Amino acid sequence: MTRPCPGPDYNFRPPRIRPPAGACCTQAHVFGPACRFPYSEGRGYTPPDAGIETYLALLDMLGLDRGVIVHGSAHGSDNRASLDGIATAPDRLRGIAVVDPDIADAGLEKLDAGGMRGIRLSTMLKGAVGSDQLMPMASRIRDLGWHIVLHVNDSGEIAALEDLLRNLPVPVVIDHLGRVRGGQGVEYPGFQALLRLMRETDHVWGKVASWYRLSDLGPPYDDMTPIARAMIEARTDRVIWGTNWPHPILWDYPMPNDTDLFDQFMDWAGDDATRRQILVDNPASLYGFDA
Repeated sequence: MTRPCPGPDYNFRPPRIRPPAGACCTQAHVFGPACRFPYSEGRGYTPPDAGIETYLALLDMLGLDRGVIVHGSAHGSDNRASLDGIATAPDRLRGIAVVDPDIADAGLEKLDAGGMRGIRLSTMLKGAVGSDQLMPMASRIRDLGWHIVLHVNDSGEIAALEDLLRNLPVPVVIDHLGRVRGGQGVEYPGFQALLRLMRETDHVWGKVASWYRLSDLGPPYDDMTPIARAMIEARTDRVIWGTNWPHPILWDYPMPNDTDLFDQFMDWAGDDATRRQILVDNPASLYGFDA
């Protein structure tokens, strides 16, 4: 039996600084309801049901007009729960799919019609398709205008993949700050490889998300501040941000409050122009919200 995950903090409240119009959370999941969308037998965790209505309520409270549903591995490669969520607000939502490498072109096209704009590869999640599929899947999705979200287990993997990532023919988003830990710091070789890729290419992006699970100090996660700011300063026009609601696989850390996390990001971004670039302009370009 897989380990059940705790639920999120439902204390939704407005942030200290209201985001600009068109702001987007680029990292969230919807799970279930299991009675309609069963969880995968090969999953590594069991989340509580976390429906699209609650996620939209969170977006409304934070003042965010747009969101991206990253398909959760608890559902395997059955993307129906995420597609159903997108369909509730198709002008407002986009998605990132999880697919099997042998998916037919017609299957990819169906996902595209449902609002998916990329695929997620992971070396961390049980049963996931890993980084060995970076180049093969890049060639499969290139004509769709999609991108890859790469979720590594340790940022050291980015250093090992640096040459491959540099030569990918599609955009690639490195998830969760490259998963560099607070105790490893900005100078950690994997994180430095990520910063080089962001500075020296136009197709490698970084995502500021999930720092609460990477902090070695715990709340208020001060050890993650220099890491987040280093990513933002490296290439502001290649950074996106997300809540990671409802914060699955959070067994050994305190459950964060989404407003507290958003307030912290807004402090890290520092000024209105940077906030607009990361929250509005970058996701609009990457996920096709203006299309």
